Amino acid sequence: MTTVAVTSPDAAASAVTTVELPDSPDLLRLLPAAGGLSWVRRGEGLVGWGEAARLEVSGPRALAEAAAWWAELSAGLAADDPVAVPGSGPVAFASVAFDPAAGTSVFVLPQVVVGRRDGVAWMTTIASPTRPDPAPLPSRSAPAPAPGRLRYADGALDPASWCAAVAAAVRRIGNGDLAKVVLARDLLVTADVPLDPRRLLDRLATRFPDCWTFAVDGLLGATPELLLRRTGRQLSSRVLAGTAPRGAGAEDERLAAELLGSAKDLAEHSLAVDSLVGALEPYCSELTAPDEPSLLTLANVRHLASDVTGVQRRGGPRGAAGLLDLVAAVHPTAAVCGTPPDRAAALIGELEGMDRGRYAGPVGWLDGRGDGEFGLALRCAQLSPDDPASARLFAGCGIVAGSDPAAELAETQSKFAAFQAALEG
Repeated sequence: MTTVAVTSPDAAASAVTTVELPDSPDLLRLLPAAGGLSWVRRGEGLVGWGEAARLEVSGPRALAEAAAWWAELSAGLAADDPVAVPGSGPVAFASVAFDPAAGTSVFVLPQVVVGRRDGVAWMTTIASPTRPDPAPLPSRSAPAPAPGRLRYADGALDPASWCAAVAAAVRRIGNGDLAKVVLARDLLVTADVPLDPRRLLDRLATRFPDCWTFAVDGLLGATPELLLRRTGRQLSSRVLAGTAPRGAGAEDERLAAELLGSAKDLAEHSLAVDSLVGALEPYCSELTAPDEPSLLTLANVRHLASDVTGVQRRGGPRGAAGLLDLVAAVHPTAAVCGTPPDRAAALIGELEGMDRGRYAGPVGWLDGRGDGEFGLALRCAQLSPDDPASARLFAGCGIVAGSDPAAELAETQSKFAAFQAALEG
């Protein structure tokens, strides 16, 4: 069953105007107190606010429905875009459910988007018969205070129960049922005052400048993993799998060398790369993946990383595939689900004990030309729609043969720490 809800039906009658800005603003500091949209890395990217149109969709054809919605909507917009770079003109921000058939995916066309790329900044506004005057650039109010005392509670599974689930997964892998499964856990947090997403995004971007700081419909975080970027017919992806904590001094270097030499982590990483390459290859005339991963160093952890690049075919139905078609083809990868994906997804449903929602699903943006970027919603939290002082944090790790439950639990705690630092500082 597919459900679709669209607001602002006069959006197709709207005029879209893009102008170059004389200065390069601090994007995240433009966001309003509520409803802000973000995709920012190293000060560049996109932020938006207001809703000219919105789609919520679920069901077996969710992404196909979304692609059709965006194609029809963007084609009907009267757009004046002299900037003409990826992300200028009409842009939809998107947050896709981990399981698009069962969960609800959200797509938002903002009233205002401000972007920055290669030193060029612009603003795109949408005016319609019911909104003739687009919103100006907002003035940033004083930063919100720290949230005060934070109270944490276990989510679906307490640590001991989650470790038991990991041990069960390792047994299933040992029996030959599958090669890898990604198991996640959630952590609930409540503050004394409402959580301010602007403060959280600022702190995430400052601590993790090499990650993509995102916010869509209350899901916000800083992801190091780029699922798919499309610029014209050029495709690229950053695959991450295999994680080690940071240390101090010589210990940090030892941990880095240990990760690069870990048979367990290298095997996990290879499964993730093969998963992406296998899904993307039919759509590409060229596709290149490195023979060996490199190290991606973040403030709290290191990952094994591989940058995959390709060129989309020019002919046939796969050459005509849009960005959302490609996202549907590659998601879920082994990096967030497992290998083979159908068995891994079934085991996640059996052992994890929670609804992931949009955690570990694709998140990002696409424009009217078909360009866009989607990461995976990791190192993130879902702000509660019912209680503005509460949120649900997520972290997961890949389970393969030889995985140790205690070590995997420690890995999730390291990943939780990324968002906890933004909350607590």
